[in-house]
Amino acid sequence: MTRFYALAALLPAAICVSIVVAKTTAPDVPRKAVVVELFTSEGCSSCPPADELLGQLSHDLAAKNIQVIPLGFHVDYWDGLGWKDRFSSAGFTQRQEQYARALKVDGPYTPEMVVDGAVEFVGNNAGQAQQAIRQEASQPEVATVKISSPLAEHVDILVKAPVAVGDAFVMLAITEDNLTTQVGSGENGGRTLHHTAVVRDLRRLGRLHEGGFDATVPLKLAKEWKRPDLRAVVFVQQSDSGKIQGAASVALTDQHR
Repeated sequence: MTRFYALAALLPAAICVSIVVAKTTAPDVPRKAVVVELFTSEGCSSCPPADELLGQLSHDLAAKNIQVIPLGFHVDYWDGLGWKDRFSSAGFTQRQEQYARALKVDGPYTPEMVVDGAVEFVGNNAGQAQQAIRQEASQPEVATVKISSPLAEHVDILVKAPVAVGDAFVMLAITEDNLTTQVGSGENGGRTLHHTAVVRDLRRLGRLHEGGFDATVPLKLAKEWKRPDLRAVVFVQQSDSGKIQGAASVALTDQHR
């Protein structure tokens, strides 16, 4: 009897140990990659903190198993106000205007963040950014995007999604990190600005067809872009709402070296 009671007393402890081991050894569940777009300008004095935040989000949330894919879009409507942003594009301004209509914003402004094409807010608000990203990361990934760069000047793209996604575009962005500008005039005159994930090129590759897209896409890389700092980002965006349903990115390492 003494031996029976001893075994009975040890049983709950063994169960507790098993539960602890199961919790600590269970692998983390992959979460949806979240696209964070920042509309910014070197001519805007409130934009540098937002630029810095964009660079921090990927690192800060990676520890929570959340993949953030940053995209820095430099708009051109500040260019006539004392400083011309060398990264600015009228096309990026048009993209922001499309979001203003879809998300019912009075008009484009800087800095503005848009998370997965679904929610927007002032781009230097770190708390709201993390909250919006966590919310989107908890949603199911509707479109699965696979991207690889087997050749130095091409990327292979494979997208699969339910037909119910409807009309959606496959987009390709080329981004560059570790960019610095010494601003000579305007609201940021005399400052040295640092940028992450600056969008160098944005292309619409095509539409999903019967829930799929498969292509080898040639890259258009300018000589002045630093190859070790480049990434290719592919995302699926619904044409009506602007909602991003899936995304992936890959580093464009120089394979000739």
